[in-house]
Amino acid sequence: MLLLREWKKILLLALPSLFAFTTQTLTGTINLIMVGDLGALIIAVVGVSNIIMYNVFAAFSGIGHSINYLVAQNYGSNEMPKGIQRTYMALFVSLIVGLLIVSFGWSAGGLVLQWMGGKPDLVAAGSTYLELRFYAMAIGMISFVFHGFFRGVGDTRTSMIISILANVIMIVLTYALTYGELGMPRLGLPGAGYAIIIGEAVGLAACMAVFWGPMHRRFATRQRPATDWRELALIGKESGKLGMMEFSMSISMYIFTLFVMQLGTVPLAANEVALSIMSFGFMPAFAFGSTATILVGQEIGRKRPSDARRAGTHTAVLGSIFLLLLGTAELIWAQDIAGLYTKDREVAELAAFLIQVSAYLQIFDGFFNFYAGGLRGIGDTAFLMKASLVLSWLMFVPLTYLFVNVLDLASMGAWLALYSFLTALGLTVMIRYYRTDFHEVKLKEASAV
Repeated sequence: MLLLREWKKILLLALPSLFAFTTQTLTGTINLIMVGDLGALIIAVVGVSNIIMYNVFAAFSGIGHSINYLVAQNYGSNEMPKGIQRTYMALFVSLIVGLLIVSFGWSAGGLVLQWMGGKPDLVAAGSTYLELRFYAMAIGMISFVFHGFFRGVGDTRTSMIISILANVIMIVLTYALTYGELGMPRLGLPGAGYAIIIGEAVGLAACMAVFWGPMHRRFATRQRPATDWRELALIGKESGKLGMMEFSMSISMYIFTLFVMQLGTVPLAANEVALSIMSFGFMPAFAFGSTATILVGQEIGRKRPSDARRAGTHTAVLGSIFLLLLGTAELIWAQDIAGLYTKDREVAELAAFLIQVSAYLQIFDGFFNFYAGGLRGIGDTAFLMKASLVLSWLMFVPLTYLFVNVLDLASMGAWLALYSFLTALGLTVMIRYYRTDFHEVKLKEASAV
């Protein structure tokens, strides 16, 4: 009965996060399908813009991730005034970062497309759209801090509702503003950019309403705390480490894609289809990893190290079961699933093969997310940054070059490199988790900076 209660608690936190992350993935897919009628050039613009935005988000995502685990610890230790103070500090940092992103998008949106190797027609078609995406990202970075707070106090349901609201608005307005439907002006691709901005703005407004509304009754969130430069330094340091971890992985994935591009159109298309399908396995990994951060952080705050360690293990077990079931479905129906994405037989067959190869190997990506979530919960962010940097640049990128360019293993070689990296990363983080003496873990304090 105790085990069932633990698993129920985990699922009540993980499932809303899973729905939220899945909604975001579906929104991107649906929006790409909708603007796809504008032509291949527009699809290319959106694809390149997505890569750029993914890396921008990765670079600064540490702000939201750090406030997530810090607030979880404060919530568990019943020190929410400090959690509120840290949230205000993180909001200040995210506002500065947002202004920098806006300035960069306004001044260099078109230049970024040129730096990415875009031809003149792609730059001309995509400059305005990419500029709007930078503006939307600036808003999203602030919202991400609020979501980190909501999850830190265990309220993943609110985070889910706001995410779904924002994404539904994006989908509806992308259709309306791109094609001039529902009484809206026909703006073409820029209309899709405005739709994302509006959706992000509504999401931010909803976050603010909840944070300074219902959350005020629980945690006195309207009482603005005094500025503490030590806490600001702590936020900056933790955000930097977690941001570096995410950014190193996103850049190495971009280089991985460049290697695949050398193989030709069919391998590149199959790679993108397979990655899109496998992203539905990444979502539960992210969701259960986020849940591990919440539960481990809260138990560390309550000074119950054994319960913290156990919570991370239970979360990993449940997440692994979920991924194994999903992998079985992908293994059985790989051909049918790939056929939904493309009618090109050669592309579909190669994509299906890649999916079948990775169906069960994705469990190691799960291990990384589950146990990295647990390590975030105890504040072991330095190890996560170092592991990501070392394995991304000393293993993943060289292996991809070796398997693709030297051994000529084509797409199979690229995916062998990818899953060799994920396997090593997952096992490394898992070993670190179980070799850590949780009784020696202390709450993250600003005085330690």
